[in-house]
Amino acid sequence: MPAPPKSAAFHQPPDPGQAATLDDVVERLRLLKVWAGDPSYEIIKDRINATWSEAGRPAVELARKTTVVDCFRPGRRRLNTDLVVAIVDALHPDVGYVSQWRQALRIIGGETSAASQVRVHHQLPHDLAGFTGRTGELDRLRAGLRRRVSTGMVGAIEGMAGIGKTRLAVRAARLLAEEQPFDHLLFVNLRGFHPDPTQPPVDPAAALDGFLRVLGVPAQQIPHALPARAAAYRQRIAGTRTLVVLDDAADADQVRPLLAQVPGCVTLITSRRRLVPLPSAVRLPLDVFTPDEAIAYLADAVPGTPVGVDPRAMARIARLCGHLPLALGLVAGHIRGRPGWTLTDHADRLTERHQDRRLDTGVELALDLSYRRLPDSHRRTLRLIALHPGQDLDWYAVAALADVTLPTARAQLDELHRDHVVQSAAQGRYGLHDVLRAYALNQAGDEDPPSVRRAALTRLFDYYLSTAAAAMDVLHPAEAHRRPRVPAPTTPVPALLDADLARAWLDAERDTLVAVAVHTAAQGWPQHSTRLSATLYRYLNGGYHTEALIVHGCGHDAARGLRDLAGQASALINLGAACVQVGRFEEAADNLEQALDLYQQGDDDTGHARALTNLGVLEARLGRYRQATQRHEAALAGYRRAGDLTGEARALGNLGFAEARLGEHLNAAERYAQARDLCRQTGDRTAEASMLGNLGDVELQLERYDAAREHIGQARSLYQERGDRDGEAWTLTSLGVLETRLGNPAPATDHHRQALEVFRRASARDGETYALNGLGEAADPADSLAHHGAALDIATEIGAPDQQARAHAGLGRAWQNLGDVGRARHHYRTALALYGQLGMPQTGKIRVQLDTIAAEAAASPGAQLPEFDP
Repeated sequence: MPAPPKSAAFHQPPDPGQAATLDDVVERLRLLKVWAGDPSYEIIKDRINATWSEAGRPAVELARKTTVVDCFRPGRRRLNTDLVVAIVDALHPDVGYVSQWRQALRIIGGETSAASQVRVHHQLPHDLAGFTGRTGELDRLRAGLRRRVSTGMVGAIEGMAGIGKTRLAVRAARLLAEEQPFDHLLFVNLRGFHPDPTQPPVDPAAALDGFLRVLGVPAQQIPHALPARAAAYRQRIAGTRTLVVLDDAADADQVRPLLAQVPGCVTLITSRRRLVPLPSAVRLPLDVFTPDEAIAYLADAVPGTPVGVDPRAMARIARLCGHLPLALGLVAGHIRGRPGWTLTDHADRLTERHQDRRLDTGVELALDLSYRRLPDSHRRTLRLIALHPGQDLDWYAVAALADVTLPTARAQLDELHRDHVVQSAAQGRYGLHDVLRAYALNQAGDEDPPSVRRAALTRLFDYYLSTAAAAMDVLHPAEAHRRPRVPAPTTPVPALLDADLARAWLDAERDTLVAVAVHTAAQGWPQHSTRLSATLYRYLNGGYHTEALIVHGCGHDAARGLRDLAGQASALINLGAACVQVGRFEEAADNLEQALDLYQQGDDDTGHARALTNLGVLEARLGRYRQATQRHEAALAGYRRAGDLTGEARALGNLGFAEARLGEHLNAAERYAQARDLCRQTGDRTAEASMLGNLGDVELQLERYDAAREHIGQARSLYQERGDRDGEAWTLTSLGVLETRLGNPAPATDHHRQALEVFRRASARDGETYALNGLGEAADPADSLAHHGAALDIATEIGAPDQQARAHAGLGRAWQNLGDVGRARHHYRTALALYGQLGMPQTGKIRVQLDTIAAEAAASPGAQLPEFDP
C-alpha cells in the first residue's frame, strides 16, 4: 500500500513514545491523521479492511467505521490495541514506526491489561439469606421482562452504592429460575466503580471471553475482536434459556456488547449510573428501603433482641441508618455482637455517634460504628484486606497481609463475615463490598503509615510468588533451573504435596496472580512482576493465553523500568510464545527477535538458544520446516555450549519434529532417541513421555509397527502416571493411526474418539484436527467426508497447513471411493499443492492417486473426466 500524502503542517509524524495516558495516545493518533493528509474515517476503515482481508481475517472481524471513529475520541478507559495499530499502519505504513506505536501501547497498557482481568461464574452468588422487602420492585421488574420475552429480556437495576442492587438482581434471578429453569447461569462483576485504581472497569471483550469459556467454547475457538466475540456469544446461547447477571456496570458502553438479545434469554444489570441508552431495557431505579421494609429487615436479622424502654427503638435505628440496606446489615451485625444490650441501647448509641462525629449518611454511620466496635486486631486486618489487589482472597493471603498464624486468620475472617463486614465469595474465599473497601482504604491511609502498608503487601506478594514457584517445581521439576529462585515466605503457605494440589492452587489463584502481576509492575514491586512472568510461563502456556499476554506484558514493562535486559528478554520470549498461541504471528516474531538481540548483548547462550527454539516453533507453525530446522540446530548448539541438558533435549525433540515433517524419518528417530535419554538423565518425565510418543510416530512412518506400539504405550503410561490427560490424548491419536495402518478400524475409531473428547475439553484445537483426520482415515467413505471436513475447517481457522493438506487428501480418498472423481481430483490437487509448499514427502502418494484417476479415465473409451467446480 503506498504511503498516504503528508500534511505540510509538520514534517515528522507524532512520537508515540511520549504518550503517558490513553488520552495522550488519542491525541497523537489525531495528529497522525492530520499529518497523513487527514483522510476520512471511511478511507481509513477501507485501508484497514483491505490489509486484514488479504491476511485472511474473516468478514465478521473486519473493522467498522464507528469503531474506527471511537479510537479517535478522548476520555476513553480502554482502546482496541489491534485496531489502533492497524490505523497507524493505514496512515503511515512504515514497519519501524508501527512497531513504535505497538511498543508505546504496551507501555501504557497497565490499566488496559488490568481491565482484562475478570472472573466469570456459572452460578449465582450464595450467602443471600434473609432477603426482605422489595416486593413492588420485584413485581415491576418481572412484569416488564415478561413483555420482552420475544427479543431477549434486559433489566437494569440502578441506584446508589449499598442500596441492595445485587441482592435484588440475584433474588429476581432466583424467582425467574423457579418459574422456568435456565440452561445456563452467568454472573460477572464488571467493577464499574471499584475504589482501587489498579482495578479498572472490566473490558467487555474479557467478559465475553469468560462467558464463552464457561459455555464450553474451547479457548482456541474464541475470536479476538470484540464484535466477533459478541456474535459468537449470541450464537452460542441461541435456542437456550440463559440468565446473565452483569453486576456493577460502569456505563451503557460497557454492557452493550454483553447483552444476550436472544429470545428467551434474560440479562440483569446493576449500576450506580442511569443506563438510559440501552435498547429495550426495563429500567428499575432503586431507592432505599421504606420504613416498614427497614424495620422488617432488622426484625429478621436480630430476632429475640429485647426492645428496652423505647417501643420505637427499631424504627429509630432504621431511620439513623437512612433505611439503607448495607448500613442496616452492618448495624445488625453490631447488635448481634452485643448480647445484653437492648434495641433502645443501640438506638441511643447510634444517636450519640451521629452527634459526636457529625456523620451525614446512614452508611457512613453504620460503617464507622461497625469498624469501631471491632477489636484492634480485626480493624487492622480489615484495613489490610482492603489493600489486596484481587477480587477475593483466602486464609493464607490474610495471614500474609496481617502477619498472623493461619488459625488466627481463619478466626478473624469468620468473625468479620459473621458481622457482615466481609462477604463470602466462594468456599474458603472472601471479598469486600466496594463501599466497605473504600472505607477501609481510607482508614488504612489514616491509621497505617506507608511503611506498614508496603510491608504488608510485600509479605502478600512474597506469598503468591513463592507458592507459585513451589507449585511449578512440583509440576515441572526439570525446569527449576530456568525459573528464578525466590526465598521462602515468612508466613504460612499451603502444602502442595503432589501435582493435583499444585495445579488446583494455580487454577484457584490464577486471576489473583494476574492482578498481582499488574499491581506489582505499576505500583513499585517490579521484581515481583518479572519473577511472576518467568515463574508462571509453563503453566500459562497450557491454554491461559489472555492471562499470559497480561502477565508477560507486565513483566516486560517492569524489567524495562529496572533496565534489566535479561528480564526483558525472558518476558519477551514468554510474550512471543503467547502470541503464537493466539495466532498473532507477526507480533510473536517481533517479540522473539527483540529477545534474541537482548540475549546477544548479554552474551547469554542459554537465553539465546531459548529464543531460537521459540522462533523455530513459530517457523514450524507456519509450515516453514527448513527454516525451523536451522533455528533448532542453532539452538541445540547454544544449549550444548551452556551445558543445559533440559534445553538440549527440547531442541533435539523440536529438530526431530521438523525433520519428520520433511520426511527425514531416520534422522528424526535418532533425535528423539537422544532426547529421550537426556530426559531420563535430567528426570524430566513429562518431556520423556513426549519424546517416546514422537519416536513412536516416526516408527509408524518407517512401518516399524511393533516398536511404534511399544514406544507409544510407554509414553501413554508415563502420561497416565502424571495425570496428564492432554499428553495421553496425543498418544491415543498415534495408537489410532497405528490401528488404521494395521487394518483395525474399530479400535482406531475408539482411540481417536477418546482423544477428541480430551482435546475439546482442553481447548486444544490443533489436537482436534489430528483426531478428526484420524477418524476420517478409519471411517467408511460417507463418515470420512464429515470428519475430514470438520478437520479442514479447524485447520484453516487456526492456520495449520499440514492438517489442511491431510484433510484434503482424506476428502480426495473418500470422494474417489464414492465414485466422484471430479471432487476427488480437486481435493488431491489441493493436498498436493499444500504438501509441496511445505516440502513434505506425502506429495508422492498424492501423485500416485492422481495418476490412478487419470489412468482409469483413459482406460474408459469415450469417457471424459468430470471437472469439479469448488
